[in-house]
Amino acid sequence: MNNGRFAIPAKVTDWSIAVGVAALQLGTGLSGPHPSEGREVMGVALLAAGALALTARRRAPLAVLAVAGLSAVGYQAAGFELLAVSYLVAVYSAVRAGHRTVTLAASAALPAVLLLTALVFPGGPAREAVVHARTTLEIAWLIAAFAAGEAVRQAERRADQAEYTREETARRRADEERLRIARELHDSLTHQISVIKVQSEVAVHLARRRGEQVPQALLTIQEAGREATRELRATLEALRDDDTTPPLGLEHIPHLVEQFRTTGLKAALTIEGRPHPVPAAVGRTAYRIVQESLTNISRHAAATTASVLIDHRPGALAVRVDDDGETTQDTPPTPGLGLLGMRERVTALGGHLRTEPRRAGGFSVQAELPLSGAS
Repeated sequence: MNNGRFAIPAKVTDWSIAVGVAALQLGTGLSGPHPSEGREVMGVALLAAGALALTARRRAPLAVLAVAGLSAVGYQAAGFELLAVSYLVAVYSAVRAGHRTVTLAASAALPAVLLLTALVFPGGPAREAVVHARTTLEIAWLIAAFAAGEAVRQAERRADQAEYTREETARRRADEERLRIARELHDSLTHQISVIKVQSEVAVHLARRRGEQVPQALLTIQEAGREATRELRATLEALRDDDTTPPLGLEHIPHLVEQFRTTGLKAALTIEGRPHPVPAAVGRTAYRIVQESLTNISRHAAATTASVLIDHRPGALAVRVDDDGETTQDTPPTPGLGLLGMRERVTALGGHLRTEPRRAGGFSVQAELPLSGAS
């Protein structure tokens, strides 16, 4: 986490460490006692290879550990006497990645292998004493590198646990808030909608029982009450269960348009493009845009016709609802909560909403919903 500050990419850091260790090992090896020209080239190559392998220490820590260890044995056999800094960094990286057992076994074996190499490839009367002294130092540095890697690993694990705890706390609070809203909706709306639904059904039943013609407005109220009950139930289920999505989506738009035809509005639905599955959030938003637009038309526009266009475009879904109402460019409608709600839904998906009077009269609602914005 960089908290908004400039952060160096991991690849740059790894390359910087590798180049720095290579320069340190080459400088130390070449400035001290080193072998004849015949073995010097091989030793220099191994010094550089063990260090440059550190560029992959995050992707393949065990492979880097093996390369650094073998190169340390190789350049010592060639006659270079220096501390295996590349192997210490590899130990730190492997332990930090969680490979403690393998790293511990390899690190316990390496000093013995280096000591054996010094005995097999003698380089002078004083070399054995120097190797014995350096072996003790290498063991101390190996312990330090192992401890540093384990300390960083534990710190990162605790940080991950703390982040997970914060996410769980935020998720729990969101769940509690959804349940509170669900209770409020249930207590405030369910009863009133149920009364409307029951009263309209009783009125329809009595009218039919008396042989009277049931007014179309009463049938519309009855159907609207049933639809409102179903939608409220779906909304409450969605609020109580974050994995449950309301069932109203793109496939329900034809039925929605048919419902508004029963009110006397000549509503037509056109589907263009090649229909393909869309994310649930996009489908719900498209349904709500059509529903809110047709509701506004039937209530306020004094319109006789309305056209709904669903256009399946590559990477997006376009929705357009036009009417032939009394709205003109000189008398635009006053934006209400319905239009505000539509704009919020579209914006949440990263889309665009355009609402404006038509030149020929009436009003137009146009929305473009990117399919990637609902992932």
